[in-house]
Amino acid sequence: MIVSALTRIRAGAIALLEWTVILLFAALVLDVLWGVLSRASGGLVAWLDTREIAAWPFLPRGQTRWTEEVAIYLMMWISLLGAAVAYGLKAHLGVDYVVGKLHPAAQPLAGIIAHVMSGIFAVFVLLGGGYVLVTETLAAGQLTPALKMKVGYLYLAVPVCGAFITLFALEHIVEIALGKQQPPESA
Repeated sequence: MIVSALTRIRAGAIALLEWTVILLFAALVLDVLWGVLSRASGGLVAWLDTREIAAWPFLPRGQTRWTEEVAIYLMMWISLLGAAVAYGLKAHLGVDYVVGKLHPAAQPLAGIIAHVMSGIFAVFVLLGGGYVLVTETLAAGQLTPALKMKVGYLYLAVPVCGAFITLFALEHIVEIALGKQQPPESA
């Protein structure tokens, strides 16, 4: 009963994460596309100016300042949330592939050890360290150069990722310990 409840929670969390990553990736594509188009537009405006042709006033005069910054932070969120999705789907190369290569009798113990280590990392480094990172950055009042956003809010990706990986690690450990381990899901 507990495994089925944890499995349902994991499935819902993975679906939420997958859609979040998809939306963030779409935003990243649009952001980079705008950055490229605005940079190209700046070159076009400069070329028209050398020929004393008036460019349309709404054309950007160079790359928009915020596009690079947005791309960096979107990539950070996509990477961390994508890692949580991979771990939740049992597609984490460092854990599942290595454990799968062991003798079948050793796989449950090795799986539990691997997931305990992953959970410890998620709790202490991602959740604990991420909490410190976010709170200290917010307390310092650090702002991003172009967007003027508080950097601490952007760093929330670290503890959010840690929370999901911790949840998934617990679910994987319980599943293995109760002998109800399911094969990795296809992404």
